[in-house]
Amino acid sequence: MLNLLRRRPACVPLIRAAFSAPLHTTDNRPGYIVLVPEIGEEGPLGEGVLKPDGLPAFSDITIEMCLGAIGQQASAVENSVKALEGDLQNGKQLDAGGIFRELDTVTGPLETTWGVAKALYLGNSTLIPTKSYMNIHERARNARAAKFCNLKVYKALEAAQSAGPDEQRLRQKFLLEGKLNGLTLDKEKQDGLKELLTHLGRERASFKNKVNMAVHSFGQVITDFNLVRDFPPSLLEATARDPSQPLEGPWKITLQPQVVDGFLKHCPERLQRWNVWRASVLKASSQQEKALENSTHLEKIRGLRRRQANLLGYSNFADMSMQTKMVGSVENLKQIFAKLLKFAGPAQSVELEQLQRFAADSGCDYKLEAYDVAYWRRKQLVAEHGLQEQKLSEFFPLPRVLSGMFELSEKLFGIRIVEQPKAEVWHPAVKFYDVFDADSPNSSTPVGGFYVDCYSKEHKFGRNNGWMVGIRNSNRSAGLTPLCALIFNFSEGKTPLLSYDDLQMLFKTFGSGLQHLLTQAGYSDLAGLSNIEWDASQVSGHVMSNFLDDPTVIRGLSGHFSSGEPLEAEISQKMRLLKTQLAGYNLCQDLYLADLDIELHRSQAFWLEIVRKLWPVYHCLPLDKKDAHPCSLTDIFAGDWAAAQFSHLYSRLIAADISSSFAEQRSEENYAVVGRRYKQTFLSSGGSVPTAEVFRRFQGRDPSGEALLKSLDIFEPSQTTDNN
Repeated sequence: MLNLLRRRPACVPLIRAAFSAPLHTTDNRPGYIVLVPEIGEEGPLGEGVLKPDGLPAFSDITIEMCLGAIGQQASAVENSVKALEGDLQNGKQLDAGGIFRELDTVTGPLETTWGVAKALYLGNSTLIPTKSYMNIHERARNARAAKFCNLKVYKALEAAQSAGPDEQRLRQKFLLEGKLNGLTLDKEKQDGLKELLTHLGRERASFKNKVNMAVHSFGQVITDFNLVRDFPPSLLEATARDPSQPLEGPWKITLQPQVVDGFLKHCPERLQRWNVWRASVLKASSQQEKALENSTHLEKIRGLRRRQANLLGYSNFADMSMQTKMVGSVENLKQIFAKLLKFAGPAQSVELEQLQRFAADSGCDYKLEAYDVAYWRRKQLVAEHGLQEQKLSEFFPLPRVLSGMFELSEKLFGIRIVEQPKAEVWHPAVKFYDVFDADSPNSSTPVGGFYVDCYSKEHKFGRNNGWMVGIRNSNRSAGLTPLCALIFNFSEGKTPLLSYDDLQMLFKTFGSGLQHLLTQAGYSDLAGLSNIEWDASQVSGHVMSNFLDDPTVIRGLSGHFSSGEPLEAEISQKMRLLKTQLAGYNLCQDLYLADLDIELHRSQAFWLEIVRKLWPVYHCLPLDKKDAHPCSLTDIFAGDWAAAQFSHLYSRLIAADISSSFAEQRSEENYAVVGRRYKQTFLSSGGSVPTAEVFRRFQGRDPSGEALLKSLDIFEPSQTTDNN
């Protein structure tokens, strides 16, 4: 069966109804499996996709191979589920462990092919074009869903006595997936649910398409170089008419989120900032082109999700969403929001007052509005702290940072990362590394491996983003060790120089990769990021990026691209300000969006009423009368983050608490001790143990929001906060 794994994976969430693990990107998502298909010839499934050493034969892979392989492997999974159903119908007695091992064995090749396809699609979409990839993705996802949507398997597991904790955990997953897929409903209600979800899919697609059209229908052309003189190179390239001549105008400002954020941060002319900001918050609303308004679709989506939840036995969609979240209930989540706001709210007020004073002292004669904050924050960091981000990036050339990150990880977790220059890759610039674990029973054998592709061949996914693509999960039944790909889209040519945001993104992506690679869970559906609650799925990435709070780590990563000189110690101490400056303001933004998402999926009030009610709770700055930002929230209304937006923030909260144990004593010795404990709990457990229990094993208590507040320098000891 191993030779059948010639397919490449795609970072696609499992059945997102329940515990899912996304493709980890800068924003990120929960656990994934990525597989690549193989030639649809007669004979063994996808034979030839894998080499004898178990690694994909990237030199030989074609689109036809991938499509053929995914078809064969998907059919094998579906046939296996049917055979299992037949056995159960004929009275064959199967224990839960036997069912799971059989399904794991047959899904291993499918997931590998799916993962390879995703890696190729992100790394170079000429190898796997969008249409071909989406065919692979849909075929693999549907086949994988078959094992969760079979009533016979569901009832067998419902009655089964699990053999051990892993089997019990998997049984819980299958039963929850089954319930959320409607297996407990009668035929009439199942048909109703199917029709409803089809309608919901159309509304979500319309919502997304209208946002995309609104984004591309706006274009503000700039011919004056003085307005772009402070743009970082990546923003100049993204906006210049000729990206190969970024200093030559004109420059076109679109409503792509990265372009809008960069423009508001760097453009010195206030009227220009206002125009772009205004267009951004009004896009896809009735305030602009009527044909592109999304308010109607938004309300239809909310109504359909409410009906979906009601059909499945929940009072609203937010309550249904909590079934797959560590936080457990909307009530618990609201308490966390209130405790964080208790500190973030007052901090925001002080921060904006200080920023207003700085702006006034710098010649600003107007009251700051939302479209002014990012610009004056940047000016304040430069003027008061000497933190000029473009200059700082000169000390962080990509090769040096990668080497330093690997070295830090080796010390933290007792692993060795060894490049294998002879491994087959999909582009000459891609590198492959084996990972050896000193705690493994056979420390001379790799526990897994990962590819690193730093340079996207196209910028269709934006610039300076990162993805952790799980090419295959650890799967003992199929005899598979974990593989993943870390894919970035830095510009090719001269060596990339990393900004602070780039450093954060790089460390987060690698942290997710470590959890995928160092898992000890034996079943694929429990390994790495699989079956981890959504609101804990980004914890490992944030724990890794939190090491950038340590000035010693920052200085150790640095080395000027021309001289090799490290960053000055004083500047390395100040770099945390890039994270903590306006931390209260930023945390309030995150809390607002998280609470808005929950209320939009709990309340039946019109969306604008909910916005007007929540906005003053979390913001000092007033709401613009025409602001219609919910009409372009694609992650929530077209993507998979409905009633789950808070997960990004909650993962940061858990990670900050974990990182506080490392920060108690910033030394190599303490880092190694705590790092080993972290590896033996969070990195090894995967989804085989509920994250709340994993946290208790690591920290000896339940998590608290205090560490997050302290890491942002907005915790006031005079105020009290209880454990979350």
